[in-house]
Amino acid sequence: MTVRSSFGVTALALPLLLTGCSLIPMKRHLPVPKAPAKVQTATPEELVTQVNQRWNSFENLTAEVEINLTLTKPQEGLATDYPSCRGWIVMQKPEYLRVVGQLVGVRIFNMASDGKTFTVLIPPKNKAIEGPTSLTKRSDKQFENLRPGFFFDAMIVRGLDPEDYYTETSDTETIEDAAKKHLFTMPEYVLNITRHAPNGSRRDKPVRVITFHRDDLLPSNQDSYDSEGNLESQVSYFAYKDFGGNKLPTRVVIRRPLEGITIALTVEKVDENQKLPGDEFTVKIPPDTQIQHLQ
Repeated sequence: MTVRSSFGVTALALPLLLTGCSLIPMKRHLPVPKAPAKVQTATPEELVTQVNQRWNSFENLTAEVEINLTLTKPQEGLATDYPSCRGWIVMQKPEYLRVVGQLVGVRIFNMASDGKTFTVLIPPKNKAIEGPTSLTKRSDKQFENLRPGFFFDAMIVRGLDPEDYYTETSDTETIEDAAKKHLFTMPEYVLNITRHAPNGSRRDKPVRVITFHRDDLLPSNQDSYDSEGNLESQVSYFAYKDFGGNKLPTRVVIRRPLEGITIALTVEKVDENQKLPGDEFTVKIPPDTQIQHLQ
């Protein structure tokens, strides 16, 4: 090698070395994700039929749960975790809902809705809140923008309406099992549900996106959008268990991006299609209770 060519190699290598680049490629061992033992296939029509059949067979549900609530304020960089409480959720078609929570044996809230209006009684504050289930005016207070219908839609994946259109795509999710220090690949089906926009617009409006894990073809996630196309709810379903012949998730995580609220439900017991008391979805407000009316 001549002096001139040697100098050329040195001149080339020097900036590579200074910038941390190596002339010899370095290999690294990466974790190899494990695939599920069984991967099922389904057409879009089969997925829709499954969702509709599950919804059509549902009449009511009573669930004993543990509730964890987190309130976030991204603009301030703050997150507040509230103490977990025990409670129960009662749901009945078409949109009747009852949610009760208690802490160390003391009832801290009692909410009932008929699908049009709702009432929340908060005994520790001697206060009650009433209002319509549809939000007409947004408040600066995050909790006041939360309406009870999201509980209903989170616990049960509704069937599709006749005016809904749908498409299916395939994807693969990588899941980390921190306890076992393993990575898993999970093939998925993604069902995109839309509706035609009014006034002859050629643009469809997003309604929901339901994701199914292909090891069991059960919903793992559901995203819901409002009439303006904003992401309204993100619901994740984990650890399905057989409750009386029907498989339901034992953990449900509900994220409400617009309100900055995350609710995690640990489901301990579920009874479906039981006879319910006639006043199950009514909350009686005691005398001298301060009542706040929301719009």
